[in-house]
Amino acid sequence: MRQIDLDFQPRRQGGPLAWGLLAGALLLGAAVLGTHHWIEKQTAERLAQLQQAQGQLGVSDTRQSSLSPAEQREQQVNLAEMRRISAQLRRPWERLFNTLETLPRKDIALLSLTPDARKGQLRVTAEARNLESMLAFHRALEESGVLVDVSLQNHEVMAKVPERPVLFNLLATWEVGDANP
Repeated sequence: MRQIDLDFQPRRQGGPLAWGLLAGALLLGAAVLGTHHWIEKQTAERLAQLQQAQGQLGVSDTRQSSLSPAEQREQQVNLAEMRRISAQLRRPWERLFNTLETLPRKDIALLSLTPDARKGQLRVTAEARNLESMLAFHRALEESGVLVDVSLQNHEVMAKVPERPVLFNLLATWEVGDANP
């Protein structure tokens, strides 16, 4: 009996197109590597020229030692200002706005909010339907946990308007436990 030789996938011989593509890919890879090497060499040469020119001009990388005392004080003042601004930006603004949005404001219309993050204060300008609503809103702000020392700055009963609404300003301290550096 004869042996059965089954070949389900015949071997393919690479044609000239496949060999041409392989050769082209190899040439392209060699060109890219050569270009990379040339760019690195040029960069190193330019860096050496720059360092040599800086050495001739007397420019050093350590600027702190070349600053005068007045320039150092100015730099420290600028750094302190940057830290102060950074502390203001780290305040939990989202928590403040969420608190104000969740307060019961049935008879209150908030007209403006003026936060002063540097002083940690918030000025609220609002209009209430009546004095009782204004006082209830004042109490709710005090009990919010975010604002403390809520004080009424001024109020005005709008006598010319039939409903007699109350226009008022509150000033509150904005409590922030972990935002200060």
